[in-house]
Order: sequence, then structure tokens, then C-alpha cells
Amino acid sequence: MSARRNLSVVLSLLILLHVYIGARLMPDMGLGFLGMGLGIVLLALSTVLVPVGLLFSSLIVITFLRDIVLLVLLAIGQGNAAFTHWSAVAVPLLALAVTCIGFVNARRLAKVKRVDVPIANLPEELHGYSIAQISDIHVGPTIRRPYLNAIVNRVNALKADAIAVTGDLVDGSVQRLALHTQPLARLSAPDGAFFVTGNHEYYSGAEEWIAEVRRLGLTVLLNQHVVRQRGAAKVLIAGVPDFTAHHFVPSHRSNPQAAAAGAPEEVDVRILLAHQPRTAPAAADAGFDLQLSGHTHGGQFFPWNLFVPLQQPFVAGLHRVRDLWVYTSRGTGYWGPPKRFGAPSEITLVRLVPA
Repeated sequence: MSARRNLSVVLSLLILLHVYIGARLMPDMGLGFLGMGLGIVLLALSTVLVPVGLLFSSLIVITFLRDIVLLVLLAIGQGNAAFTHWSAVAVPLLALAVTCIGFVNARRLAKVKRVDVPIANLPEELHGYSIAQISDIHVGPTIRRPYLNAIVNRVNALKADAIAVTGDLVDGSVQRLALHTQPLARLSAPDGAFFVTGNHEYYSGAEEWIAEVRRLGLTVLLNQHVVRQRGAAKVLIAGVPDFTAHHFVPSHRSNPQAAAAGAPEEVDVRILLAHQPRTAPAAADAGFDLQLSGHTHGGQFFPWNLFVPLQQPFVAGLHRVRDLWVYTSRGTGYWGPPKRFGAPSEITLVRLVPA
């Protein structure tokens, strides 16, 4: 009943927003009877069809911005019928252009972003130690096996020391998507490939996905760690479940302290894989040097990047929390409509360098 009620609320909101777009644009466009009818049909389709609905996010934002401009012009006595008409015509054209650019940005293979992280007292054996990070791929309705296969090829070509998959791998059940996640079995790095859960794993059957990811050969870190060695130097790679995991599986409460428990005292660098950046304060308390996260998608497209700071401490990039470095990936895939604008996807190559 609750899920049905939530769906009704979302659908009602979508309908109201489409009515707003139609009411604010179509009368000013001078479409005539047939044009108005076609506009209503397209707006109706936008509420239910993803290919048409791709336009919606840009359409609502640009319509709202146009209304602000019209109000300002009205307030200063500069409003006129010609601008009202042509601005109404321009809104869907601009929304279409932004949507096309966003679609191309989303569907192209993520580029490699190289990030150097300065570590104090880094042993010489660990200079240049590298981790290839992929995050938020969201294998599901529009991201399938060929897309993931291309990502795996590019990651393996980096020849990193280790590979980190920092959550939100899937949107759907193992039964539906096992064929499409199979390329993960080819991930290869000397120190291993590691996986931590994101919130979307818990929407999709986390325990089944954990078993499947293990079957594919990745090491799943649930408040656990491994230690890898280069000569006399040691690096600890730990992982925690998603920040909200305990709401779905009580035993999966994210705990950086537990993830580091039992580690050798002589470890030189401590790295934590945590899906959400907001794990950072607890990671700093636990003594980690670096946290690799995702979740935010860098906002994915304007204006959603403006809302990320309401929930997360960082939108994207390298930041500092006390003695802890936090790197937040913009994600390697996308969620929802295939659209990225102002927040390019990435495959991240993180290197440890001396401070």
C-alpha cells in the first residue's frame, strides 16, 4: 500500500509539472488548435515514456528560468509580447539541444581521470601505487553487457595495482542482470578487484548480488580489510557497506572502525572503499588516509548538482576531512535517463604520491 501511495504521489507531481510547462509555454507560442493538440500529446507521452521523458528535466528547468526572466522584465517595465513569444519558442529548442548533448555524454565510454593523492611519510615502495576506481555504473534497463564490457577493457588497460568498484553496480535482480554483469569476471589487477555495496544494491537484492559478485571473482568487503605488500611496505584496503545498508540488512551497518579492526600496526597506508562520501567523518576517526566514494554522480546534470550538498559533504573530486583524503567519483555510468550535462562520467586512476 505504501509503495502504491508513493507511486501515486510521484505520478501526480509529474502530471502537475507537465501541466505547468504546457500552461506557461503553449499559449505564448501561438501554436493554433492542431499545434496545441500535438503539444498536449507530447507532454502526456513525456510522463510515461523514457525516450520522450529525457526532455522533461531540461524542459522544466528552462521553463522555470524563463518565468523568472519574464517576472524581472515585468517588474522593471521591460516586458513585451515579442520576447514572450520567442522565448516560449526557444525553451523546447534549447531543452532539445541540452538533451541531445546530455545523451551523447552519458552513452559514450567514460574517460580516464588521473588523481594523485599526497600521503605523508609514504614509503618509496608505494610511490605511484595505483587503484582504478569505477562507481555507479547502474547496469539495468539502458546499461547492458556491451557498455560494461567496454568499461572493463579500459580499466584493465590501466594496469593498476588494484581495482575498486564502489557501489551502485546494478539496478535490478541477479536473475535479470547476471548476463550483463558477466564482464566483471575479466577485471584483473595484481592486488585484486574489490567491491562494496551501494544503496541500489539494497533495492535490488543485496545478499544475492554479493554472492554473484563473489562468484565473478571480486573480493566483497563488508566491514573487512585485506593487506597487500610491496617490499617491506604494506597497504591496507578496507571496505564498508553502504551508509544506509542497515535499514535493509541490519547486520550490514557501515562501520569503518570494524573494517580496520585487527590490522597490523605497521601498515603504511590505509584506504577505505565507501559508497557515500558522508562516511568520511567515521573513516577519519578510524585512522584511514584515503576514502574512495561515489554515489553523487557529480549531480549528473544541472540543476541536481545544486542539491547534492543537502545530503553529502562533497559533490565530486578530492577533498580533506581532518587527516583523511576523500575522493568522490562522478560515476562511470548514469542513473535514470541517459543524460549527463556538466558532470562527465569517469574511470578514475588514483595514485599515491609522497606529500
